[in-house]
Amino acid sequence: MLVLTRRSDESIRLGEEIIVKVVEIKGNQVRLGIVAPKGLRVYREELYQRIAEENRLSAASGLEAFDRLRGVFRKG
Repeated sequence: MLVLTRRSDESIRLGEEIIVKVVEIKGNQVRLGIVAPKGLRVYREELYQRIAEENRLSAASGLEAFDRLRGVFRKG
């Protein structure tokens, strides 16, 4: 992991198209501004983890439903 120190109004650049700027530092919170291509999805980590878990559960339940349907059609 790369760890950088930045002050308010300073930025870092990720590749050629992504800029992360420290907008404000207040107490133990840091506000970040992100400039990225319009098609690039940017998520908070906790939200990304929830989405990934929901996708995993959805995929697993989809396989179970498919197996049940396959069993129904084999009987007929």
